[in-house]
Amino acid sequence: MVSHRRFSHPGHSRGTRVTVLSAAAVTAAAALGSVPASADPRDKTEATRSTVDRLFEEAEKATERYNEADERADALRARVDRLRDSTARGQERVNRMRGALGSIAGAQYRSGGVDPALALLLSSDPDNYLGRAEALDRVSDRQALALREIGQVQRKLGRQREEATEDLAELERSRAAVARHKRTVEAKLAEARRLLNSLPDAERDADRASRSGRDGAPMSLGGLAPASARAAAAARAARGAVGLPYVWGANGPSGFDCSGLTQWAYAQAGVSLPRTSQAQRYAGQQVPLSEARPGDLVAYRDDASHIGMYMGNGQVVHAPYPGASVRYDPVGMMPVSSVTRV
Repeated sequence: MVSHRRFSHPGHSRGTRVTVLSAAAVTAAAALGSVPASADPRDKTEATRSTVDRLFEEAEKATERYNEADERADALRARVDRLRDSTARGQERVNRMRGALGSIAGAQYRSGGVDPALALLLSSDPDNYLGRAEALDRVSDRQALALREIGQVQRKLGRQREEATEDLAELERSRAAVARHKRTVEAKLAEARRLLNSLPDAERDADRASRSGRDGAPMSLGGLAPASARAAAAARAARGAVGLPYVWGANGPSGFDCSGLTQWAYAQAGVSLPRTSQAQRYAGQQVPLSEARPGDLVAYRDDASHIGMYMGNGQVVHAPYPGASVRYDPVGMMPVSSVTRV
């Protein structure tokens, strides 16, 4: 086509421009044709894996936010229940006090219907009358005390009702947050599965094998003893969970997310840990990584969005991500943000 170009005839200027542009297009197409239409399949696979890793990391962060909101909702539900019970008992007490007060008022009315001075003059037994009058004074004092007590109880009930109303509103916000974070996790995991399924069978099998990690056979603690009996018990529990599946939002006994595993393991040692990795990070004394001992909690990333348990010999046990089981990995598998001794 280049051989048909004509540059010598002004009358053909438009055709010349078209021909030159067409030639340029052909040249460009030829140049593009020399490059594969898509990147090297290996590069594409690596890019897919990188995206999947990012999605898993984001899903884990959303999972910890879900755990935090769910824990908050549970605490609020328990608090609202306690306030309701306390309010009901307080109202019953007010009702009883009002009933007793009504009886006292009725007795006073019946006894005080006549002017006291006239009643004394007409009384055939002044001493008896004076005794009854003194008793009525004491009744009146008790009545005043009962009224003050009723007022105090009612004010307390009012505060409890206000607190319950505020907590119920906060509970609804926490429930909404739970649902929102759950949708975020599910969307990211679904996208990760879609990307993994887009890989060729051989690449998908290779990726699955690379993510499965070790088989998790018990490892030596490297001669390093746990810092306490409870840390030793928690480490034993974590070792016993190796091979169980990662399940987001779960804290055992048949599946775990990262903070669910460490919470469950310490629960077997009789220690109650917070639900989230961020809170577990501050559940004890922080120590340098160089001084880590079996049972210590190792938090990862600046935001402590992942956590595992140090087992000695430079290894941690952790629940890595969906599709992988609880397993051993090197303690330096990702940036360590803190080590906590419970």
